[in-house]
Amino acid sequence: MTDQLELHEKISSWFHSARDQILNSKQTGLNVDYKTSRLDLVTNMDRGIEKFYREKIRENFPDSNIMGEEGQKDEFRSSQGLFWVIDPIDGTMNFVKQGTHFASMIAVYQDQKPLLGYIYDVINDHLYWGGPGLGVYRDDQKLTAPMDLALADGLLGVNGAMLMHNYRNVQTAVKQSAGARIYGSAGIEFIHVLQGQCVGYLSHLRPWDYAAGAILAESLNLIVKTIDGQPLGMVESEDVLVATPQAYRQITGIMTAES
Repeated sequence: MTDQLELHEKISSWFHSARDQILNSKQTGLNVDYKTSRLDLVTNMDRGIEKFYREKIRENFPDSNIMGEEGQKDEFRSSQGLFWVIDPIDGTMNFVKQGTHFASMIAVYQDQKPLLGYIYDVINDHLYWGGPGLGVYRDDQKLTAPMDLALADGLLGVNGAMLMHNYRNVQTAVKQSAGARIYGSAGIEFIHVLQGQCVGYLSHLRPWDYAAGAILAESLNLIVKTIDGQPLGMVESEDVLVATPQAYRQITGIMTAES
């Protein structure tokens, strides 16, 4: 079994190097392209930061397999040893339009089991990291597990399109909460749930959007599954809900009820 803290010593420094590159891009300029639509952006920094992480992984852990948002995607189901899931800039629209509210994320698995998760709040320079048996940290400060609040007692992070179209009764869930929050970055949304600032977060996510957050959330006794109660598949896009146990039961009860 790979030593988590030895691995962390190497990985943690990568994020600060990535931050320097991302912040410097404000002076050097961004090249912005579209992937599937005008709302699905990718920049030269998305590609550059993923390339940087891949080079660091290959240099330090040459036998690894890697799944990245912008590049080659190795197969998770057949992978043995270390497997890395990279989201170089999560919240690219926010990065381009606002210059804030975006994250950089890495998840590490060994023999298909969670080992370490990282969500880096780039602008605020805070690294959320941890894994099974370690707990979860914000930089060097260990986080306590959030209180098991009910839906009515907290804010709910949601995907904007799901809310507008009332996907599977999500408007009812929002009405029963203390209010909705939409941040446009899965990493930032996961951070709010990890810190107890929201009781849950719901969105349609790809593996690189949820892998790191799921490892951290489960290490804090939060529930991370599909809204139908199924475990995350790690190779498919999913309707993902991370929440306190109470809120998870209440939200899934609402969203799986007949419309």
